[in-house]
Amino acid sequence: MGAGLLLLPLLLPLLPPPGRGQGFGQTRFVCTSVPLDGDMCAAAALGTGSAEELKSTVLQLRETVLQQKETIMNQKETIRELTAKLGRCESQSAVEPPSSDGKGRKPSVSKTTMGDLSRTPAAETLSQLGQTLQSLKTRLENLEQFSRMNSSSQTNNLKDILQSKIDDLEKQVLSRVNSLEEGKFNPRNESEERGKIESTLTSLHQRISDLEKGQKDNRPPDRFQLTFPLRTNYMYAKVKKSLPEMYAFSVCMWIKSNASPGMGTPFSYAVPGQANELVLIEWGNNPMEILINDKVAKLPFVINDGKWHHICVTWTTRDGVWEAYQDGTQTGNGENLAPYHPIKPQGVLVLGQEQDTLGGGFDATQAFVGELAHFNVWDRKLSPGEVYSLATCSTKAQAGNVIAWAEANIDIYGGATKWTFEACRQLN
Repeated sequence: MGAGLLLLPLLLPLLPPPGRGQGFGQTRFVCTSVPLDGDMCAAAALGTGSAEELKSTVLQLRETVLQQKETIMNQKETIRELTAKLGRCESQSAVEPPSSDGKGRKPSVSKTTMGDLSRTPAAETLSQLGQTLQSLKTRLENLEQFSRMNSSSQTNNLKDILQSKIDDLEKQVLSRVNSLEEGKFNPRNESEERGKIESTLTSLHQRISDLEKGQKDNRPPDRFQLTFPLRTNYMYAKVKKSLPEMYAFSVCMWIKSNASPGMGTPFSYAVPGQANELVLIEWGNNPMEILINDKVAKLPFVINDGKWHHICVTWTTRDGVWEAYQDGTQTGNGENLAPYHPIKPQGVLVLGQEQDTLGGGFDATQAFVGELAHFNVWDRKLSPGEVYSLATCSTKAQAGNVIAWAEANIDIYGGATKWTFEACRQLN
Protein backbone atom coordinates (compact mmCIF):
# COMPACT_ATOMS: atom_id res chain seq x y z
CA MET A 1 0.00 0.00 0.00
CA GLY A 2 3.06 2.23 0.05
CA ALA A 3 3.87 4.70 2.77
CA GLY A 4 1.04 5.91 4.98
CA LEU A 5 0.50 8.38 7.77
CA LEU A 6 0.42 7.09 11.32
CA LEU A 7 -0.84 9.59 13.92
CA LEU A 8 1.51 9.34 16.83
CA PRO A 9 0.33 11.46 19.79
CA LEU A 10 3.29 12.51 21.76
CA LEU A 11 2.81 14.27 25.10
CA LEU A 12 5.51 16.86 25.24
CA PRO A 13 6.99 17.79 28.63
CA LEU A 14 4.46 20.57 29.19
CA LEU A 15 2.85 18.61 32.01
CA PRO A 16 2.90 20.13 35.53
CA PRO A 17 5.66 18.83 37.73
CA PRO A 18 4.65 16.12 40.22
CA GLY A 19 2.46 17.30 43.08
CA ARG A 20 1.23 20.45 41.33
CA GLY A 21 -2.42 20.99 40.45
CA GLN A 22 -5.09 18.47 39.64
CA GLY A 23 -5.07 18.58 35.80
CA PHE A 24 -2.76 17.22 33.18
CA GLY A 25 -1.74 20.59 31.82
CA GLN A 26 -1.67 21.26 28.07
CA THR A 27 -1.35 18.39 25.56
CA ARG A 28 0.22 18.75 22.06
CA PHE A 29 -0.40 16.16 19.32
CA VAL A 30 2.43 15.78 16.77
CA CYS A 31 1.71 14.04 13.45
CA THR A 32 4.71 12.20 12.01
CA SER A 33 4.82 10.42 8.66
CA VAL A 34 5.99 6.84 9.15
CA PRO A 35 6.36 4.22 6.45
CA LEU A 36 4.30 1.11 7.02
CA ASP A 37 7.46 -0.91 7.45
CA GLY A 38 9.35 1.86 9.25
CA ASP A 39 10.73 1.98 12.77
CA MET A 40 8.24 3.48 15.26
CA CYS A 41 10.92 4.31 17.77
CA ALA A 42 12.93 6.17 15.15
CA ALA A 43 9.88 8.16 14.21
CA ALA A 44 9.28 8.94 17.83
CA ALA A 45 12.84 10.06 18.18
CA LEU A 46 12.45 12.35 15.24
CA GLY A 47 9.32 13.92 16.73
CA THR A 48 10.65 14.51 20.19
CA GLY A 49 14.31 14.90 19.84
CA SER A 50 15.41 11.80 21.77
CA ALA A 51 14.12 8.52 23.21
CA GLU A 52 15.35 9.53 26.64
CA GLU A 53 13.23 12.65 26.61
CA LEU A 54 10.17 10.59 25.64
CA LYS A 55 10.89 8.09 28.39
CA SER A 56 11.16 10.89 30.93
CA THR A 57 7.86 12.30 29.77
CA VAL A 58 6.14 8.91 30.12
CA LEU A 59 7.49 8.48 33.62
CA GLN A 60 6.31 11.95 34.55
CA LEU A 61 2.89 11.15 33.20
CA ARG A 62 2.73 7.90 35.14
CA GLU A 63 3.74 9.63 38.37
CA THR A 64 1.15 12.37 37.85
CA VAL A 65 -1.58 9.81 37.22
CA LEU A 66 -0.67 7.95 40.40
CA GLN A 67 -0.70 11.15 42.42
CA GLN A 68 -4.08 12.14 41.04
CA LYS A 69 -5.45 8.70 41.76
CA GLU A 70 -4.31 9.04 45.38
CA THR A 71 -5.87 12.52 45.57
CA ILE A 72 -9.18 11.20 44.23
CA MET A 73 -9.18 8.37 46.82
CA ASN A 74 -8.53 10.90 49.60
CA GLN A 75 -11.32 13.12 48.36
CA LYS A 76 -13.73 10.18 48.25
CA GLU A 77 -12.90 9.38 51.88
CA THR A 78 -13.45 13.02 52.86
CA ILE A 79 -16.81 13.04 51.07
CA ARG A 80 -17.87 9.90 52.94
CA GLU A 81 -16.93 11.45 56.29
CA LEU A 82 -18.76 14.72 55.52
CA THR A 83 -21.82 12.80 54.36
CA ALA A 84 -21.91 10.85 57.61
CA LYS A 85 -21.55 14.03 59.69
CA LEU A 86 -24.27 15.75 57.71
CA GLY A 87 -26.57 12.81 58.29
CA ARG A 88 -25.98 13.01 62.05
CA CYS A 89 -26.63 16.76 62.07
CA GLU A 90 -29.86 16.35 60.14
CA SER A 91 -31.07 13.65 62.52
CA GLN A 92 -30.34 15.88 65.55
CA SER A 93 -31.95 18.99 64.05
CA ALA A 94 -35.20 17.06 63.59
CA VAL A 95 -35.69 16.93 67.37
CA GLU A 96 -33.96 20.09 68.56
CA PRO A 97 -36.17 23.18 69.16
CA PRO A 98 -35.42 26.23 67.07
CA SER A 99 -33.68 29.10 68.81
CA SER A 100 -35.72 32.10 69.87
CA ASP A 101 -34.38 35.61 69.76
CA GLY A 102 -35.39 38.12 72.39
CA LYS A 103 -37.27 41.23 71.44
CA GLY A 104 -36.18 44.78 72.16
CA ARG A 105 -34.35 45.05 75.43
CA LYS A 106 -35.26 41.59 76.60
CA PRO A 107 -32.73 38.78 76.86
CA SER A 108 -32.43 36.23 74.07
CA VAL A 109 -32.99 32.95 75.91
CA SER A 110 -34.64 29.75 74.81
CA LYS A 111 -37.98 29.10 76.43
CA THR A 112 -37.18 26.20 78.71
CA THR A 113 -39.43 25.80 81.67
CA MET A 114 -38.38 22.51 83.21
CA GLY A 115 -34.71 22.00 82.23
CA ASP A 116 -33.39 19.48 79.71
CA LEU A 117 -36.07 17.05 78.65
CA SER A 118 -36.03 13.96 76.50
CA ARG A 119 -37.66 14.56 73.13
CA THR A 120 -40.37 12.15 72.06
CA PRO A 121 -42.60 12.17 68.98
CA ALA A 122 -45.66 14.40 69.29
CA ALA A 123 -48.17 11.53 69.20
CA GLU A 124 -46.37 9.63 71.96
CA THR A 125 -46.03 12.78 74.09
CA LEU A 126 -49.71 13.57 73.74
CA SER A 127 -50.61 10.00 74.66
CA GLN A 128 -48.45 10.12 77.79
CA LEU A 129 -49.85 13.52 78.69
CA GLY A 130 -53.41 12.28 78.31
CA GLN A 131 -52.72 9.31 80.55
CA THR A 132 -51.18 11.56 83.20
CA LEU A 133 -54.15 13.93 83.14
CA GLN A 134 -56.56 11.01 83.42
CA SER A 135 -54.60 9.66 86.38
CA LEU A 136 -54.73 13.10 87.99
CA LYS A 137 -58.50 13.27 87.50
CA THR A 138 -59.00 9.81 89.00
CA ARG A 139 -56.97 10.62 92.09
CA LEU A 140 -58.82 13.86 92.60
CA GLU A 141 -62.16 12.09 92.37
CA ASN A 142 -60.97 9.53 94.92
CA LEU A 143 -59.86 12.31 97.25
CA GLU A 144 -63.20 14.10 96.88
CA GLN A 145 -65.04 10.89 97.71
CA PHE A 146 -62.72 10.32 100.66
CA SER A 147 -63.45 13.79 102.04
CA ARG A 148 -67.21 13.25 101.76
CA MET A 149 -67.13 9.88 103.51
CA ASN A 150 -64.93 10.85 106.44
CA SER A 151 -65.38 13.14 109.37
CA SER A 152 -63.98 16.67 109.50
CA SER A 153 -61.21 15.58 111.86
CA GLN A 154 -59.97 13.12 109.26
CA THR A 155 -60.08 15.67 106.50
CA ASN A 156 -57.72 17.98 108.37
CA ASN A 157 -54.82 16.04 106.86
CA LEU A 158 -56.31 16.12 103.37
CA LYS A 159 -54.28 19.13 102.31
CA ASP A 160 -50.95 17.41 102.95
CA ILE A 161 -52.04 14.20 101.24
CA LEU A 162 -53.41 16.07 98.27
CA GLN A 163 -50.46 18.39 97.90
CA SER A 164 -47.82 15.65 97.90
CA LYS A 165 -49.62 13.70 95.19
CA ILE A 166 -50.60 16.64 93.05
CA ASP A 167 -47.13 18.22 93.13
CA ASP A 168 -45.56 15.12 91.59
CA LEU A 169 -48.24 14.76 88.95
CA GLU A 170 -48.27 18.45 88.12
CA LYS A 171 -44.55 18.50 87.46
CA GLN A 172 -44.91 15.51 85.14
CA VAL A 173 -47.74 17.19 83.26
CA LEU A 174 -45.94 20.52 82.93
CA SER A 175 -42.72 18.81 81.87
CA ARG A 176 -44.52 17.05 79.05
CA VAL A 177 -46.37 20.18 78.04
CA ASN A 178 -43.04 21.97 77.79
CA SER A 179 -41.45 19.09 75.90
CA LEU A 180 -44.29 19.12 73.42
CA GLU A 181 -44.12 22.88 73.04
CA GLU A 182 -40.40 22.83 72.29
CA GLY A 183 -40.80 20.08 69.69
CA LYS A 184 -43.00 22.21 67.41
CA PHE A 185 -44.04 19.32 65.16
CA ASN A 186 -47.50 20.61 64.26
CA PRO A 187 -48.18 24.14 65.55
CA ARG A 188 -51.91 24.12 64.85
CA ASN A 189 -52.66 20.80 66.58
CA GLU A 190 -50.31 21.58 69.46
CA SER A 191 -51.94 24.97 69.99
CA GLU A 192 -55.34 23.31 70.33
CA GLU A 193 -53.95 20.62 72.61
CA ARG A 194 -52.14 23.19 74.74
CA GLY A 195 -55.41 25.10 75.20
CA LYS A 196 -57.11 21.92 76.38
CA ILE A 197 -54.23 21.24 78.78
CA GLU A 198 -54.36 24.72 80.29
CA SER A 199 -58.13 24.51 80.69
CA THR A 200 -57.89 21.12 82.35
CA LEU A 201 -55.13 22.22 84.71
CA THR A 202 -57.08 25.32 85.68
CA SER A 203 -60.19 23.25 86.39
CA LEU A 204 -58.27 20.66 88.40
CA HIS A 205 -56.50 23.27 90.51
CA GLN A 206 -59.80 24.94 91.28
CA ARG A 207 -61.13 21.62 92.55
CA ILE A 208 -57.94 21.20 94.58
CA SER A 209 -58.47 24.62 96.13
CA ASP A 210 -62.07 23.77 97.00
CA LEU A 211 -60.93 20.59 98.73
CA GLU A 212 -58.14 22.26 100.66
CA LYS A 213 -60.09 25.27 101.78
CA GLY A 214 -63.33 24.17 103.36
CA GLN A 215 -63.36 27.51 105.14
CA LYS A 216 -63.21 29.44 101.85
CA ASP A 217 -66.73 30.79 102.13
CA ASN A 218 -66.02 32.15 105.60
CA ARG A 219 -62.78 34.03 104.89
CA PRO A 220 -62.60 37.69 103.82
CA PRO A 221 -62.54 38.16 100.03
CA ASP A 222 -59.08 39.75 100.13
CA ARG A 223 -57.35 37.16 102.31
CA PHE A 224 -55.86 35.05 99.57
CA GLN A 225 -52.61 34.79 97.67
CA LEU A 226 -51.57 33.57 94.23
CA THR A 227 -48.87 30.93 93.88
CA PHE A 228 -46.77 30.45 90.75
CA PRO A 229 -44.65 27.37 91.56
CA LEU A 230 -42.89 26.93 88.22
CA ARG A 231 -41.31 29.12 85.56
CA THR A 232 -43.61 28.53 82.59
CA ASN A 233 -45.18 30.60 79.84
CA TYR A 234 -48.76 29.60 80.61
CA MET A 235 -49.25 30.05 84.37
CA TYR A 236 -50.73 33.47 85.04
CA ALA A 237 -53.61 35.42 86.54
CA LYS A 238 -55.63 38.09 84.80
CA VAL A 239 -57.27 41.07 86.46
CA LYS A 240 -60.82 41.36 85.13
CA LYS A 241 -60.76 45.14 85.23
CA SER A 242 -58.56 47.39 83.07
CA LEU A 243 -56.84 50.57 84.22
CA PRO A 244 -58.28 54.01 83.44
CA GLU A 245 -56.19 56.88 82.12
CA MET A 246 -53.97 57.87 85.03
CA TYR A 247 -51.69 60.85 85.58
CA ALA A 248 -50.40 59.34 88.82
CA PHE A 249 -50.50 55.92 90.42
CA SER A 250 -49.46 53.83 93.40
CA VAL A 251 -49.00 50.07 93.01
CA CYS A 252 -48.52 48.01 96.18
CA MET A 253 -48.37 44.29 96.90
CA TRP A 254 -47.05 41.57 99.14
CA ILE A 255 -44.48 39.39 97.40
CA LYS A 256 -42.41 36.32 98.26
CA SER A 257 -39.81 34.62 96.08
CA ASN A 258 -36.37 33.07 96.08
CA ALA A 259 -36.22 32.32 92.35
CA SER A 260 -32.85 32.74 90.65
CA PRO A 261 -31.74 34.39 88.52
CA GLY A 262 -34.43 37.00 88.96
CA MET A 263 -37.95 36.41 90.23
CA GLY A 264 -39.52 37.40 86.91
CA THR A 265 -42.52 39.64 86.28
CA PRO A 266 -44.99 40.19 89.15
CA PHE A 267 -47.29 42.17 86.85
CA SER A 268 -47.51 43.71 83.39
CA TYR A 269 -50.01 46.10 81.84
CA ALA A 270 -50.20 46.29 78.04
CA VAL A 271 -52.30 48.56 75.84
CA PRO A 272 -52.86 48.51 72.08
CA GLY A 273 -49.61 49.52 70.42
CA GLN A 274 -47.53 49.37 73.62
CA ALA A 275 -46.85 46.06 75.38
CA ASN A 276 -44.72 47.76 78.07
CA GLU A 277 -47.13 50.46 79.22
CA LEU A 278 -46.58 49.57 82.89
CA VAL A 279 -44.41 46.62 83.95
CA LEU A 280 -42.60 45.47 87.08
CA ILE A 281 -39.86 43.00 86.17
CA GLU A 282 -36.68 41.40 87.50
CA TRP A 283 -34.90 39.17 84.97
CA GLY A 284 -31.42 37.72 84.87
CA ASN A 285 -29.00 39.37 87.26
CA ASN A 286 -30.55 42.82 86.78
CA PRO A 287 -32.22 44.65 89.67
CA MET A 288 -35.98 44.99 89.70
CA GLU A 289 -37.21 47.62 87.25
CA ILE A 290 -40.37 49.60 86.67
CA LEU A 291 -41.19 50.29 83.01
CA ILE A 292 -43.58 53.04 81.91
CA ASN A 293 -44.12 53.38 78.18
CA ASP A 294 -40.84 51.48 77.70
CA LYS A 295 -38.91 53.95 79.89
CA VAL A 296 -37.03 52.32 82.75
CA ALA A 297 -36.14 53.06 86.38
CA LYS A 298 -34.11 50.64 88.51
CA LEU A 299 -35.65 49.95 91.93
CA PRO A 300 -33.53 49.40 95.07
CA PHE A 301 -35.48 46.36 96.31
CA VAL A 302 -33.78 43.48 98.14
CA ILE A 303 -36.53 40.90 98.37
CA ASN A 304 -35.35 37.71 96.72
CA ASP A 305 -34.84 35.80 100.00
CA GLY A 306 -37.90 33.55 100.23
CA LYS A 307 -39.61 35.80 102.79
CA TRP A 308 -42.72 37.95 102.54
CA HIS A 309 -42.03 41.59 101.70
CA HIS A 310 -44.37 44.50 101.11
CA ILE A 311 -43.40 46.76 98.20
CA CYS A 312 -44.92 49.94 96.78
CA VAL A 313 -44.08 52.11 93.77
CA THR A 314 -45.61 55.57 93.37
CA TRP A 315 -45.36 57.82 90.30
CA THR A 316 -46.67 61.10 88.94
CA THR A 317 -46.55 62.20 85.32
CA ARG A 318 -45.36 65.65 86.34
CA ASP A 319 -41.57 65.44 85.88
CA GLY A 320 -41.88 61.64 86.04
CA VAL A 321 -41.21 61.58 89.81
CA TRP A 322 -41.22 58.11 91.41
CA GLU A 323 -40.70 56.61 94.86
CA ALA A 324 -40.03 53.04 95.99
CA TYR A 325 -40.99 51.56 99.37
CA GLN A 326 -39.98 48.23 100.89
CA ASP A 327 -41.61 46.96 104.08
CA GLY A 328 -43.06 50.39 104.83
CA THR A 329 -39.83 52.38 104.39
CA GLN A 330 -38.85 54.48 101.40
CA THR A 331 -35.73 52.99 99.85
CA GLY A 332 -35.34 55.03 96.68
CA ASN A 333 -36.73 57.78 94.47
CA GLY A 334 -36.05 59.54 91.21
CA GLU A 335 -37.52 61.59 88.41
CA ASN A 336 -37.73 61.89 84.63
CA LEU A 337 -39.45 58.50 84.31
CA ALA A 338 -41.76 58.90 81.29
CA PRO A 339 -42.59 62.49 82.25
CA TYR A 340 -45.93 63.89 81.05
CA HIS A 341 -47.02 60.54 79.69
CA PRO A 342 -50.38 59.46 81.15
CA ILE A 343 -51.00 55.74 81.67
CA LYS A 344 -53.29 54.74 78.83
CA PRO A 345 -56.67 53.03 79.41
CA GLN A 346 -58.32 49.95 77.87
CA GLY A 347 -55.39 47.60 78.38
CA VAL A 348 -54.83 44.12 79.81
CA LEU A 349 -53.44 43.65 83.33
CA VAL A 350 -51.69 40.30 83.89
CA LEU A 351 -50.10 38.94 87.07
CA GLY A 352 -47.15 36.57 86.77
CA GLN A 353 -46.17 37.11 83.12
CA GLU A 354 -44.61 39.75 80.88
CA GLN A 355 -46.67 40.56 77.78
CA ASP A 356 -45.04 40.89 74.36
CA THR A 357 -48.45 41.32 72.75
CA LEU A 358 -51.75 42.50 74.16
CA GLY A 359 -52.76 39.78 76.62
CA GLY A 360 -50.16 37.25 75.47
CA GLY A 361 -46.73 36.61 74.00
CA PHE A 362 -45.47 35.21 77.31
CA ASP A 363 -41.83 34.17 77.71
CA ALA A 364 -41.04 31.55 80.36
CA THR A 365 -37.68 33.18 81.11
CA GLN A 366 -39.52 36.30 82.32
CA ALA A 367 -42.29 34.53 84.25
CA PHE A 368 -42.76 35.23 87.94
CA VAL A 369 -41.94 32.40 90.34
CA GLY A 370 -43.20 32.79 93.90
CA GLU A 371 -46.23 34.07 95.75
CA LEU A 372 -48.12 37.34 95.43
CA ALA A 373 -50.95 38.92 97.42
CA HIS A 374 -52.79 42.19 98.08
CA PHE A 375 -52.05 43.69 94.67
CA ASN A 376 -53.73 47.11 94.84
CA VAL A 377 -53.66 50.10 92.49
CA TRP A 378 -54.56 53.74 93.21
CA ASP A 379 -54.78 56.64 90.75
CA ARG A 380 -52.85 58.90 93.11
CA LYS A 381 -49.60 59.02 95.04
CA LEU A 382 -49.90 57.44 98.49
CA SER A 383 -48.36 59.17 101.47
CA PRO A 384 -45.57 57.51 103.47
CA GLY A 385 -48.06 56.99 106.31
CA GLU A 386 -50.51 55.18 104.05
CA VAL A 387 -47.76 52.94 102.72
CA TYR A 388 -46.66 52.11 106.26
CA SER A 389 -50.22 51.16 107.22
CA LEU A 390 -50.35 48.74 104.32
CA ALA A 391 -46.96 47.19 105.18
CA THR A 392 -47.96 46.66 108.82
CA CYS A 393 -51.43 45.28 107.98
CA SER A 394 -53.09 48.09 109.88
CA THR A 395 -56.87 48.17 110.00
CA LYS A 396 -56.55 51.75 108.75
CA ALA A 397 -55.09 50.56 105.45
CA GLN A 398 -57.37 51.12 102.47
CA ALA A 399 -57.78 49.01 99.36
CA GLY A 400 -56.90 50.41 95.94
CA ASN A 401 -59.53 52.69 94.43
CA VAL A 402 -58.65 51.50 90.90
CA ILE A 403 -57.84 47.83 91.51
CA ALA A 404 -58.78 46.28 94.85
CA TRP A 405 -57.49 42.85 95.83
CA ALA A 406 -60.46 40.46 95.84
CA GLU A 407 -60.95 36.91 94.58
CA ALA A 408 -63.89 37.97 92.43
CA ASN A 409 -61.58 40.32 90.49
CA ILE A 410 -58.97 37.69 89.54
CA ASP A 411 -59.06 34.80 87.06
CA ILE A 412 -56.26 32.21 87.15
CA TYR A 413 -54.93 30.10 84.28
CA GLY A 414 -52.52 27.29 83.51
CA GLY A 415 -52.13 25.91 87.04
CA ALA A 416 -51.52 29.02 89.15
CA THR A 417 -53.22 28.45 92.51
CA LYS A 418 -55.01 30.40 95.22
CA TRP A 419 -54.12 29.92 98.88
CA THR A 420 -55.07 31.62 102.10
CA PHE A 421 -52.80 34.61 102.74
CA GLU A 422 -51.09 34.35 106.14
CA ALA A 423 -48.45 37.10 106.16
CA CYS A 424 -50.65 39.67 107.87
CA ARG A 425 -51.78 37.15 110.48
CA GLN A 426 -48.11 36.57 111.36
CA LEU A 427 -47.55 40.32 111.82
CA ASN A 428 -50.61 40.84 114.04
